[in-house]
Amino acid sequence: MKKQRVDYTGLSLRTLKDPRFSHLLLIIGWPVYFLFFFITENLIPAERFHVIHCALDDLIPFNEFFLIFYGGWYLLIAGALLYGLLYDVERFREMQTYIIITQVIGVVIYLIYPSVQLLRPEVFPRQNILTAIMGMIYAFDTNTGVFPSMHVAFSLAVLSVGLKDRQLKPVTRAGLLFVVVMICLAVCFVKQHSALDILGAAAVCLVAEIIVFGRKYWVPRFSKTTEPSYEAE
Repeated sequence: MKKQRVDYTGLSLRTLKDPRFSHLLLIIGWPVYFLFFFITENLIPAERFHVIHCALDDLIPFNEFFLIFYGGWYLLIAGALLYGLLYDVERFREMQTYIIITQVIGVVIYLIYPSVQLLRPEVFPRQNILTAIMGMIYAFDTNTGVFPSMHVAFSLAVLSVGLKDRQLKPVTRAGLLFVVVMICLAVCFVKQHSALDILGAAAVCLVAEIIVFGRKYWVPRFSKTTEPSYEAE
């Protein structure tokens, strides 16, 4: 059954605090995050940055074809949030709360432990449209503020909410899992992140998972006396 579209009739600045529309206030998390990310990217002295690297990074070759999944991340995040806004407010609240938690932790880590990766190839092994686009991405996206990877953290946030939503068809959830796994691999193959950045993102997401879903999803599943209460199921 197709979900009913969320009714935004009556939405205005005056009614934003109304329970029907209060979820929209969570969007404020994005500009605040980008402001602090800009600060960490541009105002931290270069000598404070710590190089993120592990042996696995040297075994992963640059492959521009993973740019398809790396760039698909933007569609994943925008599409998931838009779907929640239009069809499932509760899932939107969960997803955006999850993302805000990872944003806050990520920015704190960037401030306390500024990071940089030196994995980008000096010369691309091939010349094609994908490497040309990758070169443009390298030009405007610095190689600092990489641990943990927010690219991965936000993807895991979408995956966590999606896998718990039994109103989504199994094939949709399987497709979501595949896309997120490929995005996590892509950040390493296009040399935007170290494998350590993925582990860092996973750790941050574990905190968000406990805060957002601990009591209403995981506790009932590990309790012998309580039935699962997650309303999407």
